[in-house]
Amino acid sequence: MKQYFILIFSLFSLLNLSAQNKKLPDFGKVDVSELQLKECSFDKNAGAMTLFSEAESLFKIDMNAASNWLFEQTEVHVRIKIFNKEGFKQADVKIRYPNSDMISIKKLTAQTYNLDASGNVVISKVDKAAIYDKKLNTRWQQKIFSFPDVKEGCILEYKYIIDGDAITSWYFQDDIPVKFSRFITNFPTELIMAADPNVNLPLKKGSGMENNNNVNWYEMEDIPALRDEPFISCDRDYLQRIRSRLIALDFPGIPRRNLTVMWPTIIKVLLKDDDFGTQLKKDIPRTADLDALLQAVTDPYQKMRIIHSYVRKNMEWNNYDNIWALNGVKAAWKDKKGTSGEINLILINLLRDAGLNAHAILLSTTDNGLINTGIPGYEQFNKVMAFVEIGDKHYVLDAVEKNTPAYLIPWEVMASEGLLISNPESGEWGWKTLWDAEHKNDKAITINASLDEQGTLKGTASVRSADYARVKLLPLIKQGAGKQKDELISLPDMKIDSLVVENLDNDTLPIMQSFNFSVPTSSSSDYHYFSVNLFSGLEKNPFIADQRQSDVFYGVTQDYMIDCVVSLPDGYKMDDLPKNVKMITPDTSIVFSRRSEYQDGLLSVLIHLEFKSPMYAVTDYDIFKEFYKKLFDFLNDKFVYKKK
Repeated sequence: MKQYFILIFSLFSLLNLSAQNKKLPDFGKVDVSELQLKECSFDKNAGAMTLFSEAESLFKIDMNAASNWLFEQTEVHVRIKIFNKEGFKQADVKIRYPNSDMISIKKLTAQTYNLDASGNVVISKVDKAAIYDKKLNTRWQQKIFSFPDVKEGCILEYKYIIDGDAITSWYFQDDIPVKFSRFITNFPTELIMAADPNVNLPLKKGSGMENNNNVNWYEMEDIPALRDEPFISCDRDYLQRIRSRLIALDFPGIPRRNLTVMWPTIIKVLLKDDDFGTQLKKDIPRTADLDALLQAVTDPYQKMRIIHSYVRKNMEWNNYDNIWALNGVKAAWKDKKGTSGEINLILINLLRDAGLNAHAILLSTTDNGLINTGIPGYEQFNKVMAFVEIGDKHYVLDAVEKNTPAYLIPWEVMASEGLLISNPESGEWGWKTLWDAEHKNDKAITINASLDEQGTLKGTASVRSADYARVKLLPLIKQGAGKQKDELISLPDMKIDSLVVENLDNDTLPIMQSFNFSVPTSSSSDYHYFSVNLFSGLEKNPFIADQRQSDVFYGVTQDYMIDCVVSLPDGYKMDDLPKNVKMITPDTSIVFSRRSEYQDGLLSVLIHLEFKSPMYAVTDYDIFKEFYKKLFDFLNDKFVYKKK
């Protein structure tokens, strides 16, 4: 009877495994029909399509090994179809992997397939000499190569093995459509593993046994490309993906060994790391000019502002974002140049030296993606900043970013969570929510204008940009007055002159842009039409797509005000005014109002738009889109005047 059940179990395992055995073509076996394919069946406008992508991560245990008792290896196989020139960028491949003597990429082979005039398959191999490694830093490197003979209709294929490492996150989806994608984990029965899918499209999965190993597989088909959508936070947060992780080691007759690492353990490791924790204890020599700036200052907030400003002005960023001081903070301080990790660890040292309560806080920026606090791992972070507590207030400082004042949380980490680094036994470590409801993207436009008998609207205007609106405007101002004018001009034939900018040197005050302008109105018969929605940056609705894949992410709350007064020429009057209106979303998170009045030749219009949330869920997109349609109809309503 026991043998019968073993046989049944074995047959079931083989059947279950064979369910995933959609046999993929061997490397180099390309069918002519693939080369003749003209378009993606489920995305006819795609420039390229992944025909298939597969990764299998293999684990082996050797408890007799002096170290590295767990052997890991991943084999990756990818085949891509190029439809047109838009897809040519797929021919440039970069494979990032850890910079370690124990990890390497081997057996990398890649080639291009084309059809010649006779319908024969022509193979162009990637020359081994054209494959090279680029060291990114002490922790990461890239294998880089480009396919030869890339033409419309060709196929690109590559395959490689990562030795000494196993892929833990597999992305089924990409920025091009994917016909088929599969991820396989192959591991001894003594290993306990878990997989966390993050998908909203159909996912097939199954398991079985192979050579006394557990084999789990996960696959998806006909996966659309992730579109580039306005106000998306991070593409990777919305890609169909799965993450595998080791849970425990479980040998029969031996107590189970937990392999899950908790956040306090990770913090302890980081505090001992030569590229991180030890760099927080360096004696950074203060310069004479910094000492002079701090000499008479006793207020902690002012000390913080001075040190933050000094490091921003005197350190140059080398364009590498990470949490590490790869060359050491002292070397970076001496060279006045470094990674974001080196610069901000220097900042923390100097703040502490001045007697301030400053800690390192690990963060993931908006373009790096959300942190999964339930799956510990420092590889999720790409930025370290200074977290300073003064009284009952806290501040987040980034000495790399040149435009954000000390009182604002940097936009790229606003509305996120950060891990405060401190000795776990002190009780100070933990997750901090980075949110500031007080400061907004705050923009106010004041217009004083008149209409002449030729139908031209002209006058003076001022644009007040405060808090995050100020931060957003500063890089544009640094590009010169021409760029500013281009940004302000929102209608054809509009002219702007006499532009004056105030409060550039005081980051606690809003930037004021004042200027003269003129713009012709539209006319039909005896009627003239004009809009008062000028200089706001809200002239065009970005949300016109019927469907959306990602949440709408603004990062901060927003406030827009337009206060406009227009005088009419003698002998003219306003036609019926658009109705006063107030519109609110069902959850009250967006409020729009418009009020207009005409009396004694003067038209007064006041428009106010307020966003009380930094993010709007994709599940509410239909409501959001409909609100935006009405919003822009109201914003761009025409005011009509005519002869009496």
